Amino acid sequence: MKKMLVTGASGFLGRRIVDFYTGTYEVFAPTHGEMDITEADGTVAFFRKYQPDFAVHCAAMSDVGMCEKEPEQSWNINVTGSINLAKASKEINAKCILCSSDQAYFTGAESKRKSDMSQAHREDEELCPGNLYGREKLKAEQECLNINPDCVLLRLSWMYDAKPGREGEHGDLFRTLLPQIAGAEIIKFPVHDRRGITDVSEVVKNLEKTFELLGGVYNFGSPNEKNTYETVRQAFADAGLDPGRLGKNEEAFCGNPRNLAMCQEKINQNGIYFSSTAEGIARNLTWALNNYQIVKRYHPGGCV
Repeated sequence: MKKMLVTGASGFLGRRIVDFYTGTYEVFAPTHGEMDITEADGTVAFFRKYQPDFAVHCAAMSDVGMCEKEPEQSWNINVTGSINLAKASKEINAKCILCSSDQAYFTGAESKRKSDMSQAHREDEELCPGNLYGREKLKAEQECLNINPDCVLLRLSWMYDAKPGREGEHGDLFRTLLPQIAGAEIIKFPVHDRRGITDVSEVVKNLEKTFELLGGVYNFGSPNEKNTYETVRQAFADAGLDPGRLGKNEEAFCGNPRNLAMCQEKINQNGIYFSSTAEGIARNLTWALNNYQIVKRYHPGGCV
């Protein structure tokens, strides 16, 4: 049985990877105490001891605001930690899969390069991230590929899980949306925002296919051609919900429209596909609203 090492196994994505692939692979999910990714020697020692065939690096300080407040700590985790994983993987010839972010595509309000809202971003375009987290992820990509050209860097979008989350897990689209559906107020989504939003189960299931990819950067998440309001409106209609419950948020990103949508051409050429954002949300809305526990939680009596 091949061996897989997963960092960040207590996080949103990491724990789902561990759950899904345990039994197919011999999975190692070291705690911070067992392997501190910010310490190069300890990371290499762990790799030498357990000899993973694949290393999937999910650990990160991903709260954008917290990165700005704690820049030294976030840099140490997001950049130095990634570099240490890339080095350790190279030493024992393990395939290294590093989770990056679509935040690399977000340009700040002060940038002279404004987003073209009509175009999805490609992996090879020149980037100037507008927040520290995006800059850290871009720097980690560059440094890891310099150190270990076989590294695969996956630019992930915002992800969600329609199934009930575990205690302590951060909120996502469905944690926010389902209680709002049960209410009576208009649910607003921004019109100056275009981004992919991805079902985490698709990321997990497609992960194994990345083990065969050549080293490089890949967009890895659901495509989207619409703004967020239009996307959710389409998903509501497709799931049989009333799109009239939705309203436009005209204020968010008004001064600096945000486009994080990612082109899928490169990943599609390698046989990896994701549902569109609207398709994924509609599918999961249908599941959630027909699942007894979800319906009972947000719709007492089982009526939607």
